[in-house]
Amino acid sequence: MTVYQATASAPVNIACIKYWGKRDTKLILPTNSSLSVTLDQDHLRSTTTSRADPSFKKDRLWLNGEEEEIKEGGRLATCIKEMRGLRRQLEEKGSSLPKISGYPVHISSRNNFPTAAGLASSASGFAALVASLAALYQLPADASRLSLIARQGSGSACRSLFGGFVAWQMGEKADGSDSYAVQVAPREHWPDIHALICVVSDDKKGTSSTSGMQRTVETSPLLQHRIAHVVPARMRAISDAIRARDFDAFARITMQDSNQFHAVCLDTDPPIFYMNDVSRAIIALIVEYNRASVANGGKLKAAYTYDAGPNAVIYAPKENIKEIVELIVKYFPQADAFKDPFGLFVGQSVQGKVVEGFNEAVAKPFGVGAVKNLIHTRVGDGPRTLGAEEALLGQDGLPL
Repeated sequence: MTVYQATASAPVNIACIKYWGKRDTKLILPTNSSLSVTLDQDHLRSTTTSRADPSFKKDRLWLNGEEEEIKEGGRLATCIKEMRGLRRQLEEKGSSLPKISGYPVHISSRNNFPTAAGLASSASGFAALVASLAALYQLPADASRLSLIARQGSGSACRSLFGGFVAWQMGEKADGSDSYAVQVAPREHWPDIHALICVVSDDKKGTSSTSGMQRTVETSPLLQHRIAHVVPARMRAISDAIRARDFDAFARITMQDSNQFHAVCLDTDPPIFYMNDVSRAIIALIVEYNRASVANGGKLKAAYTYDAGPNAVIYAPKENIKEIVELIVKYFPQADAFKDPFGLFVGQSVQGKVVEGFNEAVAKPFGVGAVKNLIHTRVGDGPRTLGAEEALLGQDGLPL
């Protein structure tokens, strides 16, 4: 008997121009456009296996081995229903196609990083779900078309359907048909962009993004100014910087937008605090690292950005990452050895130090564990369809 099954992985993306606020909470239509960098799946990814089988009793989904309820009308159910609808259209056109759109599905998904910890697990998760179902149903749809569906699971998931540098166009139509992701540039255009993720906390967030952003929409006057006057110009400027491979401009805009995102959180009533003392100390270090470079006749060498959580993502050209790791380790000693996927330290242990001209008084040293982990990655590719050997469902259709 034929087994109808497919496995796909999808990447994490970290925004430089932040998405915060919905104009339609059901369709997940944003109040502003956003732009992100897709990170390398060799380091951070969600992997999902989907199987359709007439013997299954109902649709079921497992995340990291734990079964999750697929609520009627909820985000998971919506994505599955929309993907089924695309398959049904194919089956109606091609009479020889097996009618698998009517079969229940079993779906198993795993992240190789902590879920809901300030790393965009919902983005890579829903992108992997959509990519896996697209492979299962053998859909010809392009990534922008699929991003319309992934968006209804998690807004930023639409950006994880592309590699490289990706814009989510907010759109204007009430039905959301013009609110989708497009690639600004592939990773091959600017492969030199690397990222160092400082995992400050892997606990679940105090205020979820979903509830936090709607409170901001309802109460923050600053958000309205951001939507109308700030983001459109920044989207154009950062897209130009990416096309020109102008890191100085890219860094400046990225840090400014992170700052403003957290300002609108603070402007929310009651205020939302996602960053903590460790987050703010990392900002001080990167600001001083850049100041020392500019004072020496150079340009900006790194850019910090923070999503809805305390974890720092530091973007930089690859040649600067070694100095940045040494800088972070000086102020935030690590319990475990730095995982060095790019061989920056060639078997040596990391010694904390600062660059010449750096004012060490800008931050105080913290104890071991303040930054729990450092993840070095880089700009990456879009979803990958994987072989049967990487499937997450066993022969019985249950998670392995």
